[in-house]
Amino acid sequence: MMDNLTHFNSQNRSKMVDVTNKEVTSRTAIATGQIKMHPETLNRIHEGKIKKGDVLAVAQVAGIMAAKQTSSLIPMCHLIPLTGVDIHFEDDNESIITCSAQVKTKHVTGVEIEGLLAVQTALLTIYDMCKAIDRGMIINDVHLVEKMGGKSGHFIFDEQDKN
Repeated sequence: MMDNLTHFNSQNRSKMVDVTNKEVTSRTAIATGQIKMHPETLNRIHEGKIKKGDVLAVAQVAGIMAAKQTSSLIPMCHLIPLTGVDIHFEDDNESIITCSAQVKTKHVTGVEIEGLLAVQTALLTIYDMCKAIDRGMIINDVHLVEKMGGKSGHFIFDEQDKN
């Protein structure tokens, strides 16, 4: 873990990190998370019987939109020109939908927060669209899976590091 945080100014107050002199490189982040629901809720999603529409199609668009708006929502994030955002859903045919987001840029800073926000927003959209029939859904295990590019190098999530 790094202890030398660069988000503080000489008055020990928060600042946006100066990335002026950083090199432009290709950067990719992959994030994931899950939403657990009643089996009947997942069945209704599969059957297209949620009154608000195609749940996963709407959640996919919401996740992409969120990645594009990250700097508007997270105060110290830089406005990053994204070159790609891809959202995927898988489920266990029982009660869990897993969302994964891959976000790419060619810029001076990474896209980890964009990926994490895309996943959170997609999962929240699923919750919003299904809450009328299942208010007990649980969003969990949202985390960065992998980060490529940039000065800090390649990161791959290790389940053992969580404990």
